[in-house]
Parts: sequence; C-alpha cells; structure tokens
Amino acid sequence: MDTSILFEFIGTAILILLGDGVVANVVLKGTKGQNSGWVVISFAWGLAVFVAAFISGPYSGAHLNPAVTLGLWATGGFTGSVIGYIIAQICGGIFGAILVWLFYKPHFDVEENPDNKLGVFCTIPAIRSFGWNFVSEMIGTFLLVFGILYAGGAEILGPLPVGLLIVAIGMSLGGTTGYAINPARDLGPRIAHAILPIKGKRDSDWAYSWIPIVGPITGAFLAALHFNILPAAA
Repeated sequence: MDTSILFEFIGTAILILLGDGVVANVVLKGTKGQNSGWVVISFAWGLAVFVAAFISGPYSGAHLNPAVTLGLWATGGFTGSVIGYIIAQICGGIFGAILVWLFYKPHFDVEENPDNKLGVFCTIPAIRSFGWNFVSEMIGTFLLVFGILYAGGAEILGPLPVGLLIVAIGMSLGGTTGYAINPARDLGPRIAHAILPIKGKRDSDWAYSWIPIVGPITGAFLAALHFNILPAAA
C-alpha cells in the first residue's frame, strides 16, 4: 500500500478514536466525563484533528476528510490518488469508531438512550430539516476548506491552525447538525454503528446520512471555486 494512503487511514482512525471518544465520554452513562458539555466536545475535536494531523501530516498531508481532499484537488493543490485517499479515510473512520465502541463497551451496555449511542458515532441534527441541515454542513465545510486553502497559500498550514479552526467551527456553527463537515467522519462511524453488535441500538438513520456527505462536498467545491477566483496569498 502507498505510504500516504496508509497514513490517511491511520490519521483518520486516530481522529475518530479521539473525536468520537470525547462524545462517548460526554454522553454515555457512568463515564467520568458524563454531561461535561459542548465546550469539552468542541475543544476535544479540535485537539483530535491536531493530534491526527501531526502524526499523519508528514506522510500524507493529513487531509483526514474527503472534502479537504476534493477541495485541494479542485485547486490543483493535490495530485495524488483522490479515490485512494477517500477510501482510506472512510475505512479509517470505520476502524476508529470500532475502537471507540471497544473502549467504552461497558458504558454502551448500560446506556438506555439509543439516540445517545447513535450520536457517539455520527451526527444527528438538533432540528431535523434536510434543507437547512444541508446549508449548515455546506457553510461549515466551506469555512473549513477555505481556511485550509488560504493557510496553505500563506505557508502556515499545520496541525495547530487547523485544529483551532475546527474548535471555532464547533463552538460557533456546530449547534445545528453537530458539524460533521467531513463525509468520512460521519459515514465511516455510521457504517460501524450499523454493523456492530451494540446492545439496545436503534437504526443508523440512513435517511439523514446523505446530508453530511453531500453538504460538505458542496461546501468544499464552493471553497475551491472562491479560492481560484480570489487573489492568492502573497
């Protein structure tokens, strides 16, 4: 396997282990972090991106997100295997989610609310409205990819600014859909939820699953379009 694709898998698995891990710690019954809140989740997701990026970045560029891969490809900033990266990201998401389930298995077993169990793995909108949910995911991902594109243009792209950007998006724009802003972050763990023998689980909400895929991809291409039109960073 190509080293860059391997590290996209590893990086995305780490991202989901830490990112879905903090959700499990906050929402599942009996954990030390139960009910510690949205601030903890937002900061930990930013830190998850930071950790995954500094580990995988030197080998793969740490896209960790099909929307980022497609955005970079659309601007000419990525000439590697788009399909290979996306497959690695989704598989990494599945594997990372399986690790979260194994780590928190006793807490999944005692948690009565099936929505909490699903919410560990994938996003659930606060108010279910496919049109507005799509807009939320599109705008959030536009900001993410646009920020990454301009950070790279200014030669400051690295784990820390991207992690801080994720924190800002989570704090400001995450309250509507849970800010997937990453098709692999949502689809991979959603597949894991569907196949794992989770005690007392509900359906995996496949009717909603297209929103955190199509919304982020649309936002990524819009970010690339604007980046190609606007002046490049000096």
